[in-house]
Amino acid sequence: MKDIKKRIAVSKLWNNIFLITGLLSTLVGLVLLFTLFVDLFIDGVPRLSYKFFASFPSRFPEQAGILSAWVGTSLVMLVTAAAAIPLGVAAGIYLEEYGRKNWVTSIIEINITNLAGVPSIIYGLLALGLFVYLFKFGESILTGGLALALLILPMIIMATREAIRAIPNSIREASYALGATKWQTVKNHIIPYSMGGILTGIIIGLSRAIGETAPIITVGALTFIAFLPVSPFTSEFPFISFKWLFDPFTVMPIQMFNWVSRPQAGFQVNAAAAGIVLLIMTLIMNAVAIYIRYKFRKKIKW
Repeated sequence: MKDIKKRIAVSKLWNNIFLITGLLSTLVGLVLLFTLFVDLFIDGVPRLSYKFFASFPSRFPEQAGILSAWVGTSLVMLVTAAAAIPLGVAAGIYLEEYGRKNWVTSIIEINITNLAGVPSIIYGLLALGLFVYLFKFGESILTGGLALALLILPMIIMATREAIRAIPNSIREASYALGATKWQTVKNHIIPYSMGGILTGIIIGLSRAIGETAPIITVGALTFIAFLPVSPFTSEFPFISFKWLFDPFTVMPIQMFNWVSRPQAGFQVNAAAAGIVLLIMTLIMNAVAIYIRYKFRKKIKW
């Protein structure tokens, strides 16, 4: 009896030690992150103004702005989302629901897992050879968006598969018992129930893509650009233009890197202000995805 009580006491002790260690580790990370955010905001907030958003880069720090950078980032992320989300979700659904479990799918699964850990510069080199030289897309917004889409595609596929795996088989069996086809089961049950996990993977992927620099530099993004891409909207039918896809561009991380590398203190302040804008863009993008996830979950009736 004493041995049992002793073992229980030792187990509780180790449990408390692990709990305290985990809590302290979490707090250290949060405190450091909060400190970095506060320092960034203190440096950059005074520089934020309408002029900062509406001005092009300049060699004079007080006149420099991020107009071309935030527009380029928005358009590149639009291309990235349009390319990566449908392909990633469709591939995840196929591998989990339709693909046969054999050596071919096993090789595909291993490769997808390995691709998620490949350095981003490799995707930049792949995009350079594939989209710039082979497909002749040039050093354009389309090339940059597709390069980032390749980067986050494995993450979206893996998140989609994990979300689908979490759905109980009883839901599939009940759907089949009522006479539903495979596609009806996937469309009406599997996808809605797993949408929360799928959107989480999409959020993580897009959050990584918006801050990437190496693939974008590799495919030819400009460090200094004083003009905007062609507008996606026109005054003539069909009122939409895709010429902007082949225009040169820059993005927020490259603009920040360019300013940080300069010795003038004014450019350091500009870089901090651009970092705040990039954080806000990321938070807005995540908030939209979280809201969509909430709406999907609200519609689901278990």
